[in-house]
Amino acid sequence: MVKDSKWLHDEAAAKNSSERRGIVTHDDGKRRVITRAPEIEGHAGAKLSDILGAALKRAAGSQGMKKDAEYKWKPIEPLSDHDRQIDLAAIQPLYETWRTSKERLAETSPENLREFNQQLVRRLSIETGILERIYDLDRGTTEALVAHGFVEDLVSRSSTDIEPSRLIDILRDQEAAIQLVMDCIAGNRPLSKGLIHELHAILTRHQDTTTAIDQFGNRREIPLLKGKFKELPNNPRRPDGSIHEYCPPTQVESEMDQLLYWLEEYKDEDDSIIVSTWLHHRFTQIHPYQDGNGRVARAITTLVLLRAGLLPLILDRDLRVEYIESLEIADIGDLAPLAGVFARLERAAIMQALSVDADSEISYRRSLTSAVVESLGHRFARRREAKDAELRRVNNLAQALRTRARKQLEAAFDALEKPLASIALPQINITDGGPDYGNAHWYRFEVGRTAKENSKFANFLEAHYFVKASVRANEERLVLVTSFHHVGRELSGIMEATCFARLESFEDSDDREYVSHDFRICAVEPFVFTYKTSESQITAAFERWLDAAIAVAFKEFGDRL
Repeated sequence: MVKDSKWLHDEAAAKNSSERRGIVTHDDGKRRVITRAPEIEGHAGAKLSDILGAALKRAAGSQGMKKDAEYKWKPIEPLSDHDRQIDLAAIQPLYETWRTSKERLAETSPENLREFNQQLVRRLSIETGILERIYDLDRGTTEALVAHGFVEDLVSRSSTDIEPSRLIDILRDQEAAIQLVMDCIAGNRPLSKGLIHELHAILTRHQDTTTAIDQFGNRREIPLLKGKFKELPNNPRRPDGSIHEYCPPTQVESEMDQLLYWLEEYKDEDDSIIVSTWLHHRFTQIHPYQDGNGRVARAITTLVLLRAGLLPLILDRDLRVEYIESLEIADIGDLAPLAGVFARLERAAIMQALSVDADSEISYRRSLTSAVVESLGHRFARRREAKDAELRRVNNLAQALRTRARKQLEAAFDALEKPLASIALPQINITDGGPDYGNAHWYRFEVGRTAKENSKFANFLEAHYFVKASVRANEERLVLVTSFHHVGRELSGIMEATCFARLESFEDSDDREYVSHDFRICAVEPFVFTYKTSESQITAAFERWLDAAIAVAFKEFGDRL
């Protein structure tokens, strides 16, 4: 194909613009793989602010992704080998560990686990409508409805932008749709066009109209077809005037048939997160209904995850921009960002579930004789001890990661020493911690605080390891702690790493007691690993995670100097 001169001019301009931004694109004939050139090749001669700024850019990990001005519809594509290679190694061992822990929670804490699941469904029901901007709702009222159920008396007129009665009707519809999904799991009902139509009809029960584009390109209000595929195009116009094309109405039936055919083929795939990501994106590409597609997409994604023994994803309103951007990147062939969002949310849900309180009392049937009960008790105790020993294998991985963290911190703080020397003689100290050093109790308050902020429970009845690195320059000191601790109220074989900083200020450079300090969580998310995780699986991901956390801490410290 011969490219015309205007196309060539635009291509050259885009290439030059990309190179100026440090973005290099490589076209393999199918999609564009985009990488970002390094901001700073080395630290030689660089100022402290340059080093800290470059580190923060690494932490942000902001890679450019070229998006076409207008997205033209094309038939959906199957799950590719490229998609299957998306690196989710850091979370995959968590799946099986959660399934085992869920069985134990169902035995020891059935009521609390049931309440946790109900609250999860309520939160999902609220957030899915906020994402679609059907309504808005303040955080305080959200938490009240999650805790107590969808009761109109809990909603004041000032807390939402629609009538409270209408809000409750919509929330109950969305809750009913998720309940239908759960009933399908219990009854082993497969996902079909009929079921998807049912979900759509429930989700739009209290929505009578929507906006459509007629054959002349005019936007007009039309009755919403509930539980029926669209009859008119529903291509949105972006703020820049460009059009995003979805599947034409005449192609919807065949595209949905293809989607469900491929989904059935993927039922034995190893990673349900990748399959659910693929399903979610391809469904949104089709956009089969006149309206309500996002809500239906999240409902059927929940079905795939629940069927795999996992938890629903709560796409919170604060993730709306990242979620939409990830969908747009998926439009040009890369599912990885969206899969990363889904994996992160699944991990957060699992970690919160593991922090459910155990019931205060477990009732036992007393029909057996005391001798038999005692015999069974000894047998189960031995079995439990063997299982606990297996779960505690995660401690070995925690110690290996502690060693890696120390080496990485030593290298980072050594690199910081030279630029700091121009303003002060830096004092650097790095200390290991844990049961093997007799100081495992250090930083429990700070670790517990970070866990509580994420609705988790840090279990200090089990081993706790850490690395502390500190640097002092004149009246300022940075104390950076990387902690490795168990999560959940019972031994689960799951640990997480967190990274936080204490920024201390002294009245004089010779003082030993600081006069003020600030606490900062440096890692946006904890790094999770389990007793089934191998070190080789997660080494690269852990090093990237820690590098980002160190960069945030260095930036905070540099701002104070």
